Amino acid sequence: MNLSSQATQGNGLLFCNFNQDQGCFACGMENGFRVYNCDPLKEKERQDFGDGGVGHIEMLFRCNYLALVGGGKNPKFPSNKVMVWDDLKKRVVIELAFDNEVKGVRLRRDRIVAVLLDKIKVFSFTHTPQMLHIFDTTQNPRGLCVICPNSNNSLLAFPGEKTGHVQVVDLANTERSPVDIAAHDNALFCLSLNLPGTRLATASEKGTLIRVFDTNSGIQLHELRRGANAALIYCINFNTDSSLLCVSSDHGTIHIFSVEDPAGKSKDSTLASAKSVLPKYFNSRWSFSRFQVPSGAQSICAFGSDKNSVITICADGSYYKFLFTPKGECNRDVYAQFLRMTDGD
Repeated sequence: MNLSSQATQGNGLLFCNFNQDQGCFACGMENGFRVYNCDPLKEKERQDFGDGGVGHIEMLFRCNYLALVGGGKNPKFPSNKVMVWDDLKKRVVIELAFDNEVKGVRLRRDRIVAVLLDKIKVFSFTHTPQMLHIFDTTQNPRGLCVICPNSNNSLLAFPGEKTGHVQVVDLANTERSPVDIAAHDNALFCLSLNLPGTRLATASEKGTLIRVFDTNSGIQLHELRRGANAALIYCINFNTDSSLLCVSSDHGTIHIFSVEDPAGKSKDSTLASAKSVLPKYFNSRWSFSRFQVPSGAQSICAFGSDKNSVITICADGSYYKFLFTPKGECNRDVYAQFLRMTDGD
């Protein structure tokens, strides 16, 4: 969740993102960064920089390395550099410089991925990183790119050179042709991989549909309908066994879809039996549960540690934990203001 271009809350929050297993989230601030445990909510780390802000932060599970990019009114680091911070040593240990502004960064235990406006650059995660790959993309101002953190799968997914297309590359075997997925007619707005890297979820800037693809074949497995009206999809995340998907948007709602559907949870259109003669609108799968974020603020979401729970992190500093039943009934379980916490809370 990148807020640097629209930081209107006045709370100093510039960026927020979950780690790879969604057990933590990290925040880039106008004066440093913070790291929180998701469920239960607890501040784990706070680094205050008196001289600048962090506009992008990427964790590596729960280890001591974080990737930082400067941002805000007074950036701590140049916007064309990726800085790898060692939180044990409390200093930058790796610095990568580029000709242009860094739009995003991704980490896994053996790779650093820098996302530029029209390129993806992949480096070894070593004390002296070596550039291993360069991939061309379409214009990618949102820095869209996802990498599988699983040690048995080295897939990298990013916008292709054609509008609405996704390229899926195996970094362990780049001689193999990339899987090209024609995901949407419109420009991509959000990408998400499940933890094993077998499923890819996508949304376009139109935001009415989320599509789920098999990453090996590129075949579409599900088409999920968030609604009839256009929306900005801020976040898509799978649960641990990839049976559910949660989605947040600028409409202030969190939708939950079944993407395995063994018991028919998601509401296929009641007119699906007549799909051969009805518009495509009626053939999509609908969410089986949804809840409204009370503040309506920009948000990201992920599944909690409790079964059938969703954690929502909002740009206004709000934290919500929602519980839902298999029938789709939901209620708010926890509310907090995470920016007001200290590491003693």
